[in-house]
Amino acid sequence: MDTLMHLLQFTDSTFPVGTFSFSNGLETAAYEGVVRDARTLEEYTRAVALQAAFSDGVAALLSHRHALAGDYDGIVRTDSFLMLFKMNDEARMMLQRMGKKLAELAVRLFPENRLISRWLADIESGATPGSYPVAQGVVFALAGLGEEQLYASHQYGVINMVLSAALRCVRVSHYDTQMSLFRLSAEVPELYERARTMTLDDMNAFVPEMDIMASLHEKGNMRMFMN
Repeated sequence: MDTLMHLLQFTDSTFPVGTFSFSNGLETAAYEGVVRDARTLEEYTRAVALQAAFSDGVAALLSHRHALAGDYDGIVRTDSFLMLFKMNDEARMMLQRMGKKLAELAVRLFPENRLISRWLADIESGATPGSYPVAQGVVFALAGLGEEQLYASHQYGVINMVLSAALRCVRVSHYDTQMSLFRLSAEVPELYERARTMTLDDMNAFVPEMDIMASLHEKGNMRMFMN
């Protein structure tokens, strides 16, 4: 039961890593009319989830395995590789800011663990970017949580981040967002089956419209969120 409680804690939207500050460019998509109702919001959220599934999600799984094996170099290598997939500054800032917050919390949750303390020290010194998915992989491994639980938590966080932000900038209701969350969550097992066999070289994140929205947001007027 303790692992279930840890899973609920790490997946909760109030988990203090700053997810509420970000929207994956949703406010720009809403401002430009790309997202304008429940249907287009679900399409946009699915695109965000798909982009994360085979990049951030794969990095989380690989870092989880490296942490279990005590392969610190593998964790750092995965972390650096993941950042190459981020084409805009705000995406990199989002992953690094949230990753550092999680690392700072993790050293308090696991005060005797040298791997996580080394990880935080390397983030603070700039030796590694400290991305959030990689931090998630490490923390879930230390907490005794499995790969499927990690992947589900990661994808849930990505989906819920967009849908929660939508309540503040799109004409949708809580009913709309919860129905979308229910449907999109049902797609995660299939994504996991594909992601779990991927290596660093297999990672991909080609959703160009998302990157266009992000680039517009960096200099745009619609800025309710940090990205």
